Amino acid sequence: MREVTTLGRRGIALVLLAVLVLLAIALYLGGRAAAGEEEAFGGTDAAATQQLEEAGHEPWFEPIMPPAGGEIESGLFALQAGLGGIVLGYVFGRLRGRPARAHGDGAEPERA
Repeated sequence: MREVTTLGRRGIALVLLAVLVLLAIALYLGGRAAAGEEEAFGGTDAAATQQLEEAGHEPWFEPIMPPAGGEIESGLFALQAGLGGIVLGYVFGRLRGRPARAHGDGAEPERA
């Protein structure tokens, strides 16, 4: 029942400890860098819009129905990303199964 590993239990424990230390350092440094800079995470769309307006450009039109808040906007973006992932997964699955269907190795894969 004993598995042969190259690291052993002590090696795995050391790797996990190193990962935790790096994570703690990253969180500490990230918190220090972002203190008082909440606008730094606004996104590139908002930054580009602000720069264009400062240069004297005016928007051509206003949104028909702007999102009610930042949470709604984030939720819609997450929904868009999820649907895109589903579509990509379907397309890649179909492309991967194409050679099997072409050679007649089972016209369609069995569905569970």
